[in-house]
Amino acid sequence: MKDGIDREINRIISILIKDQTQDGSWDYAFETGIATDAYMIILLRSFEINDEMLIQAVVQRITGKQEDSGSWKLFHDAEEGDLSSTIQAYYALLYSGYVSKQESRMRAAKKFILEKGGIERAETFTKTLLAITGQYPWKSLLPLPIEIILFPLSAPLNFYDFSVFGRANIAPLLILSHFKYTKTISRTPDLSDLFVHNTDTDLEKRNEDWRNLLASMKHQFQKMTDKPADLKRKAVRGAEQYMLKRIEPDGTLLSYFSSTFLMIFALNALGYTLKNPMMVKAINGLRNMAVQIGDDLHMQYTTANVWNTALLSHVLQGAGVPQSHNVIQRANRYLLSRQHTQFGDWVLRNANTMPGGWGFSSINTINPDVDDSTASLRSICEVTEEQPIYQQSWSRGIRWILSMQNDDGGWPAFERGVDKKWLALAPIQGAEYLLLDPSTADLTGRTLEFFGNYSSMNKDHPAIKKALKWLKNNQRKEGSWYGRWGICYIYGTWAALTGMAAFRKTTTDPSIKKAADWLQSIQNPDGGWGESCKSDIERKYVPLRESTLTHTAWAVDALIAYADNSTQEIEKGIAYLIDQGEKEDWTTTYPKGQGMAGGFYIHYHSYRYIWPLLTLSNYRRKFLEQ
Repeated sequence: MKDGIDREINRIISILIKDQTQDGSWDYAFETGIATDAYMIILLRSFEINDEMLIQAVVQRITGKQEDSGSWKLFHDAEEGDLSSTIQAYYALLYSGYVSKQESRMRAAKKFILEKGGIERAETFTKTLLAITGQYPWKSLLPLPIEIILFPLSAPLNFYDFSVFGRANIAPLLILSHFKYTKTISRTPDLSDLFVHNTDTDLEKRNEDWRNLLASMKHQFQKMTDKPADLKRKAVRGAEQYMLKRIEPDGTLLSYFSSTFLMIFALNALGYTLKNPMMVKAINGLRNMAVQIGDDLHMQYTTANVWNTALLSHVLQGAGVPQSHNVIQRANRYLLSRQHTQFGDWVLRNANTMPGGWGFSSINTINPDVDDSTASLRSICEVTEEQPIYQQSWSRGIRWILSMQNDDGGWPAFERGVDKKWLALAPIQGAEYLLLDPSTADLTGRTLEFFGNYSSMNKDHPAIKKALKWLKNNQRKEGSWYGRWGICYIYGTWAALTGMAAFRKTTTDPSIKKAADWLQSIQNPDGGWGESCKSDIERKYVPLRESTLTHTAWAVDALIAYADNSTQEIEKGIAYLIDQGEKEDWTTTYPKGQGMAGGFYIHYHSYRYIWPLLTLSNYRRKFLEQ
């Protein structure tokens, strides 16, 4: 076993050393579905930017993802295609000019769309795309009043009650909806034949709930003394300034594809033309998110360089690569250069803390998150005592992370205190994911693991006691935890278990015992683990019926964390990681991350290296090097 572990560890290390980029980062792809690809075609065609090489390359990826049914799926084992994805793909392919309605694949796509209820049954953001390009009436979309941008923080509902991701997308939407903006050209396709004229009673009910909520805003309007027309002008200006102040150096809005896409159209609604440098830079910022994946070109939703680099530098060091090695020094210099020095929106609910976090992508400067910050600090931990500049970075990072703890004891992703549960009533697909930023088991567990294994904090520290209590209170009945940013219950349980184990919790703790028993109970006959993306839709663990490298690594690492001696389950899992490390099939490209249940899934190309290397190294250190 030891020889096999050593070989697999060395194989992964050699790949990672070879794949590191010149700036010290790893730029492994952040791959999602076809939405960003479709939106890019529609954006370029709408503004008559005839970048034919890019459009043809993206068309190739979209067509290559189509199912025999004519639809596009969100993930491999989905029961059927996704309506909104299929509408987006169909529209983009038509708009590209390289695919005809008469082709059999397009007829099949149209048939699927109509059978599933047509455009009327699409989710909100797809309908918004269609409204922007003249395919759907704005009046059928329930808008927020643009004046919400002016509501004070003391109001029962204000703009900053939405998550930072939600705000980045809502700000341009407020402008587009206010002006009922549409952008059409002579070659804009006509999608009127995709309407079925059905009604969605569930949506109508939710809209009624939301209308009642919006009606309550009238009380806030009444407190404002400006004339309605003046209020609207101020609100439009406020939404514009919100966007402009959050443009990253590459021209994107907080480095998100969707918010930048919407911002480009919103700026156009405000009179900005393609001659404006801000428009040019934003469009080029999206262009620069293109990544080659095999023979296909994919428009990434964002880049994952900081996340990849922080995790990879850390696991390489754990695998025995010394911090004096050039690959680690370059990675840590890169991370040091990406620590934030500017205030972002997080300061609104955290006013007494200086910047010190890290963001997800290489272009983030004002939108840090807790997970990237703990990951970056793990990476630079070894060097902090030798170089003062890293010690300063470490201290700033620790202070920022501690300050981000929620009052309930858990940690959020981006901002503390953004968790008004009733916002989930909004008639937007995935409202609870897009509009809220609550404490989660994965963030709380991983933050605990960091403090327990890489800092001098002990279990009696008030922040640690609160976090451990939060985890225990949020464990599910069968023993698992839900992971917000990964798939899903295996991910959350791994994070929680490793976090609790870092503070010397053992199987004598009922929470640990229950979680360990649950993990062991779902191990596959081949020794691995695998979980379906259906889990976060059904809100319960759903097995994938196949094992994946990433899920197996998470599960085995969780079991290793509390075990005094190796077990049969651990041995079988380690054997799976060794035997299957080089496999290439649909399980290796299956999403292991998610941004929104039922709508947005992520295949991290780095994960097949990060998590097996972490787990094999932890096994070797704990059981073979004692």
